[in-house]
Amino acid sequence: MNCDCRFKLKHCCKIINISILILVMVLLIVLISYSNNNQEKSILTAIAVNGDNSEIGVTSIKFSKNNIVIGNAINHTPGSDEILINEDGIYQISYQLYGQRKTIGTFNFAAVLLINGNEVIDTFNESPILRDNVVNRMTITSTVILKLNSGDILKLQGVSIEDITYTNARIDIEKID
Repeated sequence: MNCDCRFKLKHCCKIINISILILVMVLLIVLISYSNNNQEKSILTAIAVNGDNSEIGVTSIKFSKNNIVIGNAINHTPGSDEILINEDGIYQISYQLYGQRKTIGTFNFAAVLLINGNEVIDTFNESPILRDNVVNRMTITSTVILKLNSGDILKLQGVSIEDITYTNARIDIEKID
């Protein structure tokens, strides 16, 4: 084989190797994009309105409306205080809980998330203590990330020793992993 043929053969081999490498990279990018786009999101937004929760003091919050339900990892029956987790994973949970007291006096309440009936202590969120002659209403908000298991039952609980009613609430839950 003469030198000119060897040079052409080396050049062709380099072009083929580079082409194969580019093709493999393109296929990997397409596969990664396809798998990320096909991963179904799971989101639940549940709302409690005036009249859903007439209990005072310590009570689990009932949500009468599901505004957003996407996917199957999270389930809630409207009117219930239970949110069922159907898939193991990491969940971001945000809530707002509005409390009010019709009489003047000390005003204080808290919120906590319950998993399977047990308080998750590091989710305890307390309002400031208000004293006499103030407007006795307030909203507590929080966002937490929790590892939950299939079959777990999640609840939002209002906690107070005063006669606080929880007239409005919202909970937003998204499975993030």
